[in-house]
Amino acid sequence: MSNRENIAPQASTILELKGVCKDFRLPTGGTLRACNKVNITLERGESLGIVGESGSGKSTLARMIMKMMSLSEGQIIIDGVDISNMNKDEERAYRQKIQMVFQDPSAACNPRMKVKDIILEPVYNFGLLKKGTEEDIVGQYLEMVDLPREFMHRYPHEMSGGQRQRVAIARAIVLEPEILVFDEATSALDVSVQDSICFLLARLQKKKNLSYIFIAHDIAFIRTMCHKVAVMYKGAVVEELDAYHICEAQHPYTKVLLSSIFEVGQEHNPLQLVVDSQGELSARKFIVEADRKSVANRFLHGMRSTVSV
Repeated sequence: MSNRENIAPQASTILELKGVCKDFRLPTGGTLRACNKVNITLERGESLGIVGESGSGKSTLARMIMKMMSLSEGQIIIDGVDISNMNKDEERAYRQKIQMVFQDPSAACNPRMKVKDIILEPVYNFGLLKKGTEEDIVGQYLEMVDLPREFMHRYPHEMSGGQRQRVAIARAIVLEPEILVFDEATSALDVSVQDSICFLLARLQKKKNLSYIFIAHDIAFIRTMCHKVAVMYKGAVVEELDAYHICEAQHPYTKVLLSSIFEVGQEHNPLQLVVDSQGELSARKFIVEADRKSVANRFLHGMRSTVSV
């Protein structure tokens, strides 16, 4: 099921990134720029895929959107409000609007908590729970993610990986957010389980007009699930295009990512981007200088890795 084909986004911007940068101080002195002047927009009901090698800045960008990490420069605007310098009360309200689903549901779920308490934890934290409604709420959201109500009494270890991921999704939507961010949320699952999760996410998006951001290495998954894709390299978005037409990419780095899926054994040149005097990346200045095989191997290794920048 293609999210892109079955769900038409609303023409209303819900999230906008303007010149977002993130610098990290190095122990040896100086700084490392993990995200560089990122500009992205997300419409209501739209799915955006952010793809690139490990270390390209995808997960750092996701953490800034979630306010798990501060910005060094730029603005992140949701519903017309700049979230960059919110006070605690404003930030609390913002967190109801946007939730995250992580790669490893086992790590995201407390093994000592029953499913019922895992799903209700955000509701408790925001003081939104009415006494006596607990099981009705949990049952409703379990059914929404295609799990039986009886699962509310189980512990995470009593479920499969796909079932735990469904619980994580139920927990993410229980606050009725407007945006969900998925950080490699299906990469650890079997292909058949990934397909069923894709069906679920497409249905939820259509029902609730949710906006999705997918952080992923899997270009095929991004092409299926997303309306548009942003390609990141060394902290910068080097190309943004319609996901359906990703094979028509113009930037050399995007082309190499696509070809690396099929050409790991071929001997070509790796990649290096250079910047102009203003620090701007340019496809025209994209220089191929060494062995493309190393880039392909880094990209494919990243698809298996659980650690990314």
